Amino acid sequence: MAKSSKFGAFMENFTLQPSSSQHQLPLSGLTFAVKDIFDIEGYITGFGNPDWAGTHSAATATAPVVTDLLMAGATCLGKTIMDEMAYCMYGVNKHYGTPTNPCAPGRVPGGSSSGSAVSVAAMLVDFSLGTDTGASVRVPASYCGILGFRPSLGAVSTVGVVPMSQSFDTVGWFARDPMILNRVGRVLLHLPDVDPIEPSQIIIADDCFRSSNVPSDRTAQVLVKSTEKLFGAQCVKHIILGDYVKDKVPSLQHFIDKGNEDQELNIPSLAALSNAVRLLQRYEFKNNHGEWVTKVNPDFGPGIYERIWDAINVTGENIDFIHSVRTELRAALTTLLGDHGILALPTTPEEPPKVQENPAASDMFFSRPFGLLSVAGASGFCQVSLPLGMYDDVPVAISLVAKHGSDVFLLNLVETLYDTLQEETRQLKE
Repeated sequence: MAKSSKFGAFMENFTLQPSSSQHQLPLSGLTFAVKDIFDIEGYITGFGNPDWAGTHSAATATAPVVTDLLMAGATCLGKTIMDEMAYCMYGVNKHYGTPTNPCAPGRVPGGSSSGSAVSVAAMLVDFSLGTDTGASVRVPASYCGILGFRPSLGAVSTVGVVPMSQSFDTVGWFARDPMILNRVGRVLLHLPDVDPIEPSQIIIADDCFRSSNVPSDRTAQVLVKSTEKLFGAQCVKHIILGDYVKDKVPSLQHFIDKGNEDQELNIPSLAALSNAVRLLQRYEFKNNHGEWVTKVNPDFGPGIYERIWDAINVTGENIDFIHSVRTELRAALTTLLGDHGILALPTTPEEPPKVQENPAASDMFFSRPFGLLSVAGASGFCQVSLPLGMYDDVPVAISLVAKHGSDVFLLNLVETLYDTLQEETRQLKE
């Protein structure tokens, strides 16, 4: 196994050439990397853990999404490091190391698609594939200062991808350039080019931005100014998202943690949403991998060990209520956004933790971010994380969410907005 030392991003370096002539193909001349959760014929899919790799055979077929990219003219340069069994948003791997965050070397890169994000941020490849179940594309994109796209649930094939939790599993991708992000999306979504459509409204989730450690003039106000410049002031709306979700998603009452309701910066309805999502993820993870974990008793790193065994011991209590939560939330957000509305919120409310921090404590660290990240996860909507420069020497990002099936609309909007957002961000520093 040839392992690259560059930023510690790669598990294995190899080259897969485009499977057809590169003449005028949509991804001609571009390079990419894939998370070690995707099958590639002849290679063992390691799933971030050496015991998994040691008990599984080499893949006999390549995941269709990888084949699609090769057929579109891109060249694959290898597989990237990930958190063990995709079960963390931290980016640390006891066995293979923590990829170096090029944007903030003393901070974690985020996970579980850590190596994929780092390979793009370090300019080792033009784009990369990750997966996003809980937040595994959006968080590392935010932490590494690049673009990260989570598509609508079911919009991109997950065949040939090791499942984590099928109710939430998506194949996402990273890029530094919004045009490349869009071109990759068209290939993976199997959709033609269409003209951009102006958003009918961009709704700022004021309570979510207030919960962030980054001042809103570095995030929400940058988006407001950019929106007004491009689409007019009438396009900007505001909402207290926590109150809206509480009113429109009554089944969340089963998941409210009374002990957290009074915590500063906590949004109770989004914390309840996080509880519901994580319960269903644990339940489905157990169904997918509980037998293997119990039989093999693999060596897991701190933090990962506790999470995985919590999942193995979970019961099916309240699972039916979670399906009601998802149905109610999707209906509520569809009504809120309409066909061409956008919901804006911070990708995460806190800075990336320092590398030396104990990952076993990361459940507490990630409890607040997961409330924000569960909005798209529970609804199945598409979401993009957009970088907005640095604040206090760490990357800053915001997210835009669009209704299920609006992936091309959102990708086009990113292209339209991106340069103006970056210009507004630069002006803040002058």
